[in-house]
Amino acid sequence: MQIIPIHIEKEIEPDDDISKLIIDSEEIHNGDILVIAQKIISKQEGRIVELSSVVPSLLAEGISSEYKKNPHIMELILNESKQIIRMDHGILIVETKNGFICANAGIDESNVKNGFATLLPLNSDDSAENIRKEILKQTKKTVSVIIADTFGRPFRMGQTNCAIGISGMNPILDYIGTLDSFKKPYMSLKLQLPMNFAQLQN
Repeated sequence: MQIIPIHIEKEIEPDDDISKLIIDSEEIHNGDILVIAQKIISKQEGRIVELSSVVPSLLAEGISSEYKKNPHIMELILNESKQIIRMDHGILIVETKNGFICANAGIDESNVKNGFATLLPLNSDDSAENIRKEILKQTKKTVSVIIADTFGRPFRMGQTNCAIGISGMNPILDYIGTLDSFKKPYMSLKLQLPMNFAQLQN
């Protein structure tokens, strides 16, 4: 496997043609897998919010006061969340409206102007699919596209990148019924959890 970074020499703005920027920056081959940072997609899709335009609710004000967070950021987190899983040490673990379990609903102030924050794409699978189709249209090359975001891991130091959107490949390999190196068949594994994640953490 060869990993090739693609350098795009411009700040991504809403409605930029991401596919053309990639094509102009690197030669594309059939079978390539393009991994694109979520921040690029969020900027291109206009998922950028000026914090001063956000009006914090009473709930956002209360939580931000307790956990010493920006109330405008807190309101965005609440708006982008389906439910709060856990609050501790100034970090909120939530389930986003897209079903991701992550810190602060994926809202991020890095790599944007001061006073702004980015939200996760509305549908990262659709974002990946649109880029894949456009690259096929412009180059006649068949590629796969992954939209990746940085996630923390429970009880672990550091961060890892997770796919939050994918197009052009099956992200799951099914080994059930095949044999391992010792000729033992892979079996399905069903976990019976006595409580939900929030209860388990409490």
